[in-house]
Amino acid sequence: MKVRFGYLVCALFLASINLRPAISSIAPLLETMRKDLGINGALASLLTSIPVLCMGLFSPTAIKISNRWGLEKTLTWSLLLIGVGTILRFFAASSLLLLLTAFLAGIGIAIAGPLLSGFIKRYFADRASSLVGIYSSAMVIGAALSSGLSVPIQHLLRDSWRASLATWAIFAIAALPVWWRLAAHAARLNSNSTASKNTSVGVKLPWSNKKAWIITLLFGLMAVIFYSITAWLAPAFESMGYDKAFAGGMLTLFTFIQIPVSFVLPILIARFPKRMYWLLGCAILQLTGLLIFMMNGNPWYCAILLGIGAGGLFPIVLMLPLEETGDAETASAWAAMNQSGGYVIGSFGPIFVGWVHDATGSFVPAFGGLVIVVVFMMLLHLIVGNKKEQSSLEFPSQAATSSSR
Repeated sequence: MKVRFGYLVCALFLASINLRPAISSIAPLLETMRKDLGINGALASLLTSIPVLCMGLFSPTAIKISNRWGLEKTLTWSLLLIGVGTILRFFAASSLLLLLTAFLAGIGIAIAGPLLSGFIKRYFADRASSLVGIYSSAMVIGAALSSGLSVPIQHLLRDSWRASLATWAIFAIAALPVWWRLAAHAARLNSNSTASKNTSVGVKLPWSNKKAWIITLLFGLMAVIFYSITAWLAPAFESMGYDKAFAGGMLTLFTFIQIPVSFVLPILIARFPKRMYWLLGCAILQLTGLLIFMMNGNPWYCAILLGIGAGGLFPIVLMLPLEETGDAETASAWAAMNQSGGYVIGSFGPIFVGWVHDATGSFVPAFGGLVIVVVFMMLLHLIVGNKKEQSSLEFPSQAATSSSR
């Protein structure tokens, strides 16, 4: 029986929406969790940093696991792992168990992220760009819903932050029946792609290429800013005197505004292909947003500018490996190195902010540190921004491969 197109799109959407709630649902409840468990900011920040670190460490192994178990089966088990890690938060009576749930969910996210790109290549090769839009928008929707609704759900569930965190397992529960059927169908077909395995063996990561390391560092600095803001923006606004619901709403605004930006900006870049200007422009928006916070400015302006900057930088940086390479396989290898190393670097961002906040008792010095990161990132933009003339859409399927934050 042939799997219908609509069923495959539904499977993609349901899997993609699972990739961020385990991370994004933490920030609005972070201060409540800290007080209840008696943990400091550095330890609390690990709840965000551990999944991001897992995304860096375990993403390169996803293809190997998939080659052994099959793409659909591996994705199904990764979604199950995300669901189990999320449900266990209901029983998190200690910080140690809470960190364990972050680790379990992080491994599931790390494996599912790159394999969903492979899923798009396998089933939607002729329309990859449109399906990548569904993939990325579902990720942002999951992040926005979990960050914006965690506090209301907490109030609804007798003020239990544990129940609120565990609620987001609903996405995995919804996805698993769809993926279980898809995995069973793929197993019956027994379509082991030998050619695919053989080609993947020859791909080598560009460890000796200086430009590849520069782009990896750029990806990492971008991830430092993004995950630091994701983890600490809501608590930072609470420290300014705003209530928890308003602070969570600002985090939701920061997340939601990235949806239209990530769609519109690649279209604009295709018409005005001056990469350095776009990179610097987005970085300046982030810099301005951070400075507004440090000057105790309007939180709306702060969240909007940070969201536009983050939503713009991500797709541009994902294009860089494609523009610096001459063939699709090499572009994939560059993207794998950039994302693996970048996520490892990015995982230290929330820890840094939590540590500085603990040491100073204020988020202003911590966000000042992020300002320095943005300035350094802008210097790298001057190096990688002047690309050679080459269409950023030359390898659309590889663009899909690298499209997982």
